[in-house]
Amino acid sequence: MSGISTFYGGKSILITGATGFMGKVLMEKLLRTSPNLKVLYILVRPKAGQTLQQRVFQILNSKLFEKVKEVCPNVHEKIRAIYADLSQNDLAINKEDMQELLSCTNIVFHCAATVRFDDHLRHAMQLNVIATQQLLLMANQMTKLEAFIYISTAFSNCNLKHIDEVIYPCPVEPKKIIDSMEWLDDSIIEEITPKLIGDQPNTYTYTKALAEMVVQQENGNLNVAIVRPSIVGPTWQEPFPGWIDNINGPTGFIIAAGKGFLRSIRGTPMAVADVVPVDTVINLILAVGWYTAVHRPKSTLIYHCTSGNMNPCNWGKIGLQVLATFKKIPFERPFRRPNVEITNNSFTIKYCNAVSHWAPAIIYDFYLGLTGRKPRMTKLMNRLLRTNSRMEYFLNRSWEWSTYNTEMLMFALSPEDQKVFNFDMRQLNWIDYIENYVLGIKMYLLKEDMAGIPEARQHFKRLRNIHYLFNTALFLIVWRLLIARSQMARKVWFFIVSFCYKFLSYFRASSTLKA
Repeated sequence: MSGISTFYGGKSILITGATGFMGKVLMEKLLRTSPNLKVLYILVRPKAGQTLQQRVFQILNSKLFEKVKEVCPNVHEKIRAIYADLSQNDLAINKEDMQELLSCTNIVFHCAATVRFDDHLRHAMQLNVIATQQLLLMANQMTKLEAFIYISTAFSNCNLKHIDEVIYPCPVEPKKIIDSMEWLDDSIIEEITPKLIGDQPNTYTYTKALAEMVVQQENGNLNVAIVRPSIVGPTWQEPFPGWIDNINGPTGFIIAAGKGFLRSIRGTPMAVADVVPVDTVINLILAVGWYTAVHRPKSTLIYHCTSGNMNPCNWGKIGLQVLATFKKIPFERPFRRPNVEITNNSFTIKYCNAVSHWAPAIIYDFYLGLTGRKPRMTKLMNRLLRTNSRMEYFLNRSWEWSTYNTEMLMFALSPEDQKVFNFDMRQLNWIDYIENYVLGIKMYLLKEDMAGIPEARQHFKRLRNIHYLFNTALFLIVWRLLIARSQMARKVWFFIVSFCYKFLSYFRASSTLKA
C-alpha cells in the first residue's frame, strides 16, 4: 500500500490554479490514488458565462478524468468550488467560505500564477506575488494546516548559470515593490520595469523570484516547501501518455510547424531542452506535500524538477524527432509541408527561411476573405513570432540545477511510493515521449481523428510534390529571365548544354564500341 496515498486519505486539500494545466493533473492524481480524501477545495472564478459548477463539470467530463470515475464514482461530491479572484487584494472570498477554509484545510498546493512572459508588471505582481502573500496570511490562520507547498519555476533565477536549491535574494525587497504598485500609475511602472527586473528576461521569472522571497519571509511557523519545475510538457505515463490541453512552451511551435505556418525558429540545437512531463511534476509535488507534513523540516526546502542534469535532451534532437513524427503521424490538412533543417551555422535551428513566414498566412487570409470568413492567420502569425522572440532566451541557453533535495526525497520513499509517485527523470525515453507529445497534440488539442491518418499522409505527399514542382518552376522562370537579360548567364547555359551533349555522345560511342 502506498504511504503517500494513505496520507492524503481523509484530508481536506486546497488547490489554487486547479483549472490550469498542472492543477487539473494534480486533482486527477489525488482523486485516483486517494479516492477516500475528504474534500478538494478549489479556488475558481466564473468565466465565459459559466458558473463555478459548470466549470467543474466541464473539467471532470474531460478524458483526463475517465480513470478517476472508475475508482471514485462520486468524484463530483469530492470537489468544493469556492469563488475567488486572485487579482483582488483580498482574493474576494466570502466570509462563510473563508471560515470553512480556515477551520478545515490540511494541505495547501498553491499552483496559480500568470505564466505570460510579457505581462504588465502590475498584473504579474498581483497574481504571482501579492496573491501568494495573501494565501500565506490565510494559511497562518488555518488551525489544521500541515503543509503549504508553493509551485514556483526552475527559471526564477535564470539569470544564473548554476542554480542551487536555495532562495536567492532579489536586489529590491518584495515589500517595497508591492508598496510601490499601490501609488505608481501603469505608464511609470512600464517605464521602470526594465530597471527593476535587471538581468531577468521577463516579468514572469522576476515575479516568481519575488514570490519565493515572500514565501521565505512570511511563512510564520508553517511547514513550507517550494517545487521548481522547468518547462512542463504533456503527460509521460499517467493517466495515459501525451495528454495536454494548452499551447505553452514548445507546444505552440509544434502545432504551427505541423500545420506549415511556422517555418523558422532561432535557437541553439545543442542547448538543453529542459522539458519535464506534467505527471512527473505532480508526483514530486505530492511526495513533497507528504514529506513536508510528516517530517516537518526545520527550514524551507526547495525541490528542482528538471531533466537536464539527469537525462538531458537538446533542442536539435527534439526538432528532428518532431519532424520524424510528422512523417508518421501528420496533422490533418496542413497548409504547407513541415520542413526542418538543422545547421551548425551559429547553432541555429531553421525551418526554411524567415521570409516564408508570411506567404502562407497572407494567402490563407485572402482565401478566407473570398469565402466570407474573417481573416485570422496574419494575426496568428504575429502572435507566433512574438512568442518566438520571447522564447529565444530559453532556446539559446542551458542551465545547471542541483537536485540534492529531490534525490534525497526519492530515496526517502518506499518502493511502492517510488512506483506510484515516480519522478525519476532518468527513466524517460525521449524518442517515445516526443512521439507521444505530437500524438497528444493531434488528439487532445487539435481534436483530430486518428482514422484520418492515411488521408493526412496522402495530403502530406501531395504537399511535398507541390513543393518540389513549385521550386523547380521558380528556378526555371528565374533562369529564363537571367538568360534573356545576361550574356554571362547565356554563356553558362550554352556551356552546360554543350557539355551534356558531348557527354551523351561519348557515352553512346562507348556503348557502340563495347557492343
